[in-house]
Amino acid sequence: MSSNHGTRPFVIAQISDLHCGGPHFLPNLLDRAVNEVNDLEPDIVVVSGDLTTFGFKEEYAQANSYLSRIACPNVVVIPGNHDSRNVGYVHFEELFGPRNSVLRVGGVTVVAVDSTEPDLDHGQIGRGRYGWIEESFEPPADLRVFVCHHHLLPVPGTGRERNVIYDAGDAIECLQRAGVNLVLSGHKHVPYAWRLENLFIVNAGTVSSLRLRGNTRPCYNVIEYTGSHVAAWRKYPFHGQEKIIQFRVDTLEFEKYTARIEGEVTARR
Repeated sequence: MSSNHGTRPFVIAQISDLHCGGPHFLPNLLDRAVNEVNDLEPDIVVVSGDLTTFGFKEEYAQANSYLSRIACPNVVVIPGNHDSRNVGYVHFEELFGPRNSVLRVGGVTVVAVDSTEPDLDHGQIGRGRYGWIEESFEPPADLRVFVCHHHLLPVPGTGRERNVIYDAGDAIECLQRAGVNLVLSGHKHVPYAWRLENLFIVNAGTVSSLRLRGNTRPCYNVIEYTGSHVAAWRKYPFHGQEKIIQFRVDTLEFEKYTARIEGEVTARR
C-alpha cells in the first residue's frame, strides 16, 4: 500500500493538552516529549488542542516555542476550549494558521476540526461542516483520520460528564458516512480507546500538565500503521510506553489493552 515505508510503519504522534502558562504546567515534560517525538521521526504530528491555559498571547508564544522544535514537516494543530478563551483563537490563527485543515500524506488523510466555542468548555462540530468533512474524505485513502479536541463519547473516570460534543450523534453519523477509520481527541486528560461500530476512537491524556484524574499520568500517543493494521501506544515522557489498542481497518478485528495501577496490562477482545 502507498502508506507503507517498506518494513517501517507509518507513524502519527499525537500530543494534547499542553496547558502552557498554567500553574500545573511542567516544562521538562513537554521538552522531553518533543525530543522523544523527534527521535521517532513520525510522518505526521497531531496536536489536539489546549496548547494554553487561558488563551493569552504570552501562553501561545510559549507553546509555539516548543511546537516549533518539532522536526516533522507535517504538523496538524487545532485549538482546545482553553485556547478559545479571551479571544485566544486570534493568536492561534496568527501562529498556527487555519483552525480547520486537511492533510494528505502517503495514503493517509487527516481532517482536523476546531470543536470549540469561545469562552465555553463544551464542544460542537456543527451541521454546517458535515458536508465539508465528507467532501474532504472523498478522495481515495488507505487510512482516514479525524481530529477534534472534545470527545465524542463520555470518558470513564472523568466524573460527571458535561463536555461531550453537543452534536456527537450527528457528528458520528457524518464520520461513518465519510468512511473514517480513526478519531483522535483530547480534552479530559484521561487516555482511553473505544470501538464504536466501524470507528476507532483514541483519546489522549495531557502531555505536560499535573491536572490529572485518579492514577493517570502525563502521556502522549503514538499510532503505527502498517498495511491494514493500526496500533496505538501510550507513551510516558521519561517512563516508557504501553499499548492502548490495535485493530485492522479491513476486518475491524481489534484488541484493547487496559493498564492496571500496578503496571500490568491485560488484553480484551
